[in-house]
Amino acid sequence: MCGIIGIVGRAPVQERLIETLRRLEYRGYDSAGVAMVADGRVDRRRARGKIRALEDVLRDQPLDGLTGVGHTRWATHGAPSETNAHPQRAGRVTLVHNGIIENFAELKAELAAEGRTFESETDTEVIPHLIDRALAQGLAPLDALKSTLDRLRGAFALAVLIDGEDELILGARRGSPLVVGYGDGEMYLGSDALAVGPMTNRIAYLDEGDYVAIDRTTARIFDAEGRPVTRQIRIIPPAAALVEKGNYRHFMEKEIHDQPGACQHTLSAYLDPVSGRARAPDGLDFSRVDRIQIVACGTAYYAGLISRYLFESLARIPVDIDVASEFRYRAPPVREGTLCIVVSQSGETADTLAALRWCREQGLSTAAVVNVHTSTMAREADILLPTHAGPEIGVASTKAFTSQVAALSALAVAAASAKGRIDAAEEARLTRLLLEAPRLISAALALEEPIRALAPELAKARDVLYFGRGVMSALALEGALKLKEISYIHAEGYPAGELKHGPIALIDEATPVIVLAPSDALFEKTVSNTAEVMARGGPVIFITDEEGARRAPAGVRLIVAPGCDDIVAPLVYAVPIQMLAYYVAVQKGADVDQPRNLAKSVTVE
Repeated sequence: MCGIIGIVGRAPVQERLIETLRRLEYRGYDSAGVAMVADGRVDRRRARGKIRALEDVLRDQPLDGLTGVGHTRWATHGAPSETNAHPQRAGRVTLVHNGIIENFAELKAELAAEGRTFESETDTEVIPHLIDRALAQGLAPLDALKSTLDRLRGAFALAVLIDGEDELILGARRGSPLVVGYGDGEMYLGSDALAVGPMTNRIAYLDEGDYVAIDRTTARIFDAEGRPVTRQIRIIPPAAALVEKGNYRHFMEKEIHDQPGACQHTLSAYLDPVSGRARAPDGLDFSRVDRIQIVACGTAYYAGLISRYLFESLARIPVDIDVASEFRYRAPPVREGTLCIVVSQSGETADTLAALRWCREQGLSTAAVVNVHTSTMAREADILLPTHAGPEIGVASTKAFTSQVAALSALAVAAASAKGRIDAAEEARLTRLLLEAPRLISAALALEEPIRALAPELAKARDVLYFGRGVMSALALEGALKLKEISYIHAEGYPAGELKHGPIALIDEATPVIVLAPSDALFEKTVSNTAEVMARGGPVIFITDEEGARRAPAGVRLIVAPGCDDIVAPLVYAVPIQMLAYYVAVQKGADVDQPRNLAKSVTVE
């Protein structure tokens, strides 16, 4: 997960930029760089590898400036290299960037047709070119930034330097977080509170779509429409910077909103947007895999259940999935050619770890999908399949879950390619669709207000049912788990086709039913099941897309999610079910981040 720091200071900033980049090392990175402006000219230093490599470069070629930016990069477009490292530069403009620009290829072609040349393989490089072109057309820096933001599609955070502007940093955020720090005669930009916390305890969190200009004493903030706005300045205790909630009431709420960045960073580990290829880590050859055994607990189990649909439908690899606490005790028959994939946020879940060890004893190849890359599972599995969600504080998993789904979805595409089940064109199409997921998740976050409005009524229920078809039936299980674990309302998830096989007996006027119904090949069947619920007086919350909303049964309460392809639907529809659980729990006054009787990591059987 890339890190950003920017300082408009009273004293030289090189050492503080480096110190901040060290604090951001926990995010993971493969290159680093800094840039500073002095006497009207921006200069930069970059290095592949760890920050100590950048320090070696600066020891030989120091920079001297009172205004500068720094960056740790996790490669997305283009391999880790000095050329692809940030800051990226074009003309008068130098900047650092977290996120991904989905339409970079068409923008690059447009700029190249005008005679502009590119030195890197990154998507980032189109941004300084666009800003520089706008400056050349006579626009002021802020206007040049705004005109560029209007052309970009994707999720990003930016910090920008311009030649000739010795006390100015421009910033912007869409999908990726960015904070403003207020100092004593100095101002700061950072990717999170940890970046700026040691320099100031006065922090403002930019809202989605905001952009900003900072100098030594002020921050001018504008919303996505270009209107000047004020964002609340919060006092952050220095010790709390690592786990600060920002503008959010609870960590769970913050982590729901962290998901565009978490999924983007995770997907970038498995997808190459330039070649359109999905890549498995070294040592994982799906062409030799005849069967997959997934083992996990709780939310991670449901992530595995979602991935089973994709591995089987795309790669045609049979998948077994087991709850870890039951797996060993049924002594399942295993055979050569089976890959065991364990899924765990912490990498320390006791039952899942025991299952991993049992599979190794049976001679199976093992892989671990984990968020903590130094965990026991990460060390003991043959292959590490990392997610990059960052620290998750709330007990009820949100961004860790969607990051697991993102990683497994990308791996399913890689498996399909390795098995020869899809050609290069289809692999590129699926890769592109998955890379659009962060933007679509950001769009789904806009459902917050209509979902919040449903909470008071839903909070009165004693029981709630969740239904879905196909992969949505797995997400229905996750939705029910979220609601029960933080609001303490009894909730169950079912495949919608199972309705007449028992659950329909529970339907009455006091039992809300949440229906997950994207307008896919199973939509009409889901509508039929919904009609059966409504015929028995069951109140229905129908979560669908715009097309589905036009065809939804009369009388349902609609939540209209962004339209998306089937492969990314679980990532997009996870957002409204998380928000629904969150706001119902808040309405009931529950302890959202630390629900009763639950622990973040279950380290005993």
